[in-house]
Amino acid sequence: MKNVRQIIGLALTLLFLASHAGAQDAKHESQLRSVHGLVTDKAETPIAAAVVFLKNTRTNAVRSYIADDTGNYRFSGLDPNTDYELHAEKDGSKSPRAQFPVLKVAKNL
Repeated sequence: MKNVRQIIGLALTLLFLASHAGAQDAKHESQLRSVHGLVTDKAETPIAAAVVFLKNTRTNAVRSYIADDTGNYRFSGLDPNTDYELHAEKDGSKSPRAQFPVLKVAKNL
């Protein structure tokens, strides 16, 4: 039953947040991106040790992170000019892919 709960949870609810982590230097380089979130099941119970994959859709490079005991994951230092895909896996179950498109940043004129 626990495995079924994880399958349903990974298939239906991969919660995520996308935010920016600014690269601060004298040259005002473009901002770097971070993606972080929580892997949960349908009942919103965190799923520990799920493997979260982040794919750069331009280069097909894949980074992975093992969610901590509370289901949290984080990827930092990401190119702001690249689209990314994210999904999680646990015990043979796989979540749907989440898309992170290039962020449009308004520039001061």
